[in-house]
Amino acid sequence: MATPLEVIPFNPQPAPGVPAVPTPSIQTSGTGKSPGTGSATSSNPGGAPPPRNYKGAFEIKSFLLRPALTSHFQCWFNPPASVRAVTNYNDDFISISCTEASLPGSSIITNEINDDYTGVTERLGYRRQYDNTVDFTFYVDGGVLNSGYNVINFFEGWMRYAMGETSTAPDGNYNYRVGYPDGDNGYRTEIFINKFERDFNGNYLNYTFVKAYPVSVASMPVSYDSSQLLKCTVSFTFNRYILASRAYAPESEPTPSTPPGVPKKPEYYGPGLPGEQANELRRGLLEDFIVRQQNNPLF
Repeated sequence: MATPLEVIPFNPQPAPGVPAVPTPSIQTSGTGKSPGTGSATSSNPGGAPPPRNYKGAFEIKSFLLRPALTSHFQCWFNPPASVRAVTNYNDDFISISCTEASLPGSSIITNEINDDYTGVTERLGYRRQYDNTVDFTFYVDGGVLNSGYNVINFFEGWMRYAMGETSTAPDGNYNYRVGYPDGDNGYRTEIFINKFERDFNGNYLNYTFVKAYPVSVASMPVSYDSSQLLKCTVSFTFNRYILASRAYAPESEPTPSTPPGVPKKPEYYGPGLPGEQANELRRGLLEDFIVRQQNNPLF
């Protein structure tokens, strides 16, 4: 039987008269914290953190595999009472008809400073600037409510009211007098965009546009080519927007009462049985209940 070879560790020694090379000490940069530990090994607490050792693929998936989707949102336009009085406005209909919207953005205006440090240009902010407009695209109805084309008629009526137009007849004198934007007879309002996800669990983003009103309705081409859905794009102007994270507690549905003679839910579904056997038991109990009710003279 062969004898296993002995592993000799490699530990070179310096030659006689040659000084030993000192072993360098290893220090971590940044906060000096090793991954997974809370002890600091460096005196630089303000640096970059060291690489983190994640626990596994499950932890990484929990961060990356639930991205937000663009197709789950809802818009509310909330026109003033004076605009509602002169237009055929329906909250749910206009909200559901909105097929595209743009979440707003903003930027910080900066001022350059070149004389404080040699070769360094600093940019210091002094004002936050919001987008000027936000666009909404709607499906145009062909006669669901009233006489149809409610989206076009509503926003055209809102803009007509804002400008105080007094006549739309082609043979009449066209004149207008712009009214005050706010107050009881104003035309500005707050509009909202709610951004949520498909498994809505009560948390969502709420964008509130302050003092908004429509300023343009885009042209809508029509053609004898293959038919497509007619869409109307409306641009709103606003002063600024407010972003808030909100939580909504959905109302719990009441538990339906069990009819007389029907077993309770645990017995009805067959607790502990596989899915197919539970379905067979449920169908059998339901058929037996129907037969007993049909044989009942009071049925």
